[in-house]
Amino acid sequence: MRGSDERILTTHAGSLPRTKSLIAANRAKREGAAEGYDELLTGAVTDVVAAERSAGIDVPNDGEYGKAMSTDIDYGAWWSYSFSRLGGLELLPSGGEGDPFAGPPRRSSPGHVRLTTFPDRRDWVRFAEAYQDPRSGIALGESAPQFPTCTGPLTYTGHDRVATDIANLKAALAATGTEEGFLTSLSPGSCSRIGNSHYATEEDFIWACADAMREEYVAILDAGLVLQIDDPSIAENWDQISPEPSVEDYVAFTRIRVEALNHALRGLPQDRIRFHLCWGSWHGPHTTDIEFKDIVSTMLEIDAGAYSFEAANARHEHEWRIWEDVALPDGKLILPGVVGHATNVVEHPELVADRIERFARLVGRERVLGSTDCGLGGRIHPQIAWAKLESLAKGAALATDRLWRTAA
Repeated sequence: MRGSDERILTTHAGSLPRTKSLIAANRAKREGAAEGYDELLTGAVTDVVAAERSAGIDVPNDGEYGKAMSTDIDYGAWWSYSFSRLGGLELLPSGGEGDPFAGPPRRSSPGHVRLTTFPDRRDWVRFAEAYQDPRSGIALGESAPQFPTCTGPLTYTGHDRVATDIANLKAALAATGTEEGFLTSLSPGSCSRIGNSHYATEEDFIWACADAMREEYVAILDAGLVLQIDDPSIAENWDQISPEPSVEDYVAFTRIRVEALNHALRGLPQDRIRFHLCWGSWHGPHTTDIEFKDIVSTMLEIDAGAYSFEAANARHEHEWRIWEDVALPDGKLILPGVVGHATNVVEHPELVADRIERFARLVGRERVLGSTDCGLGGRIHPQIAWAKLESLAKGAALATDRLWRTAA
């Protein structure tokens, strides 16, 4: 992966706004009308990479356009992604066995941590009135009428889809003269958050996910691209455990997810793997997020060469200070979010530069790439999303001038 050896480079967390034509094509394909879809997708990926480069993004991706979305905001996109890439899953009616939205709350006890059902996550319970008010801006939609559930042995079936993702991104990189690009892929810990009625234990399910998803990781890396592992489970699961566990119990609960991911990444080149950690990109108070200081060491155990994390939103911006006490391992990079998905306010380039400089002065300027908190697609209006990426690039240029000028 490229580091910021001569200037602060820019990238982002993955998802970008889909065009109206792509959303319509995804919807039509889901309904069985796939004619012309492949050509439209290829063109859309080339267009989005060109738009990223025009906005000033140095390390782009395909906008996650290969992950099907049939609406502008599709909160179940990662479930759809799992179902399209893994065998052993069935679409079952909501409320049935394995439905993570159904059933009574599952309570934890000291030394025995377990996830509760989605509606019973602590942030959603604490602010139940706001989450149920359609005027609040954070109201939860209805759960899907069908959801993927594991009913048989997991296998990887996404070979054709990942090959298409690879071919489209490589063609777009070549067309735009771009040196490096990345594709995102789900972690075993996040992949296993779909329903399960086959494996006897959650650990068995996670390890099966690791073996299956490794095939996608290998394909992306063998194609010469950078692999980004998306893993909300490391941080976000904390909010989905009731009552609140001890940090020690939570870290022990999380360790299996780290071990399974490292198993899936075994022998693969760390210098082309980046890991994305977030607290969930939904628009909510996030008062029950775990503090970064409690899991940063766990994150750094993951066998990646770069770590992406939220650092711009009002709940986590102050946590840049953890790098005063935490040593970034040699040869590693960080990709802090310096613009965010959680507000429609477009960050001023001067603020972006200040945020970048904080990290650069603690870990070294060459080890910092400016990024976004989470994916911008589906979270803010496309016009605002692109303005944020432009501000990111302008802020990186300001930070470059200050950091290199000061050094001189």
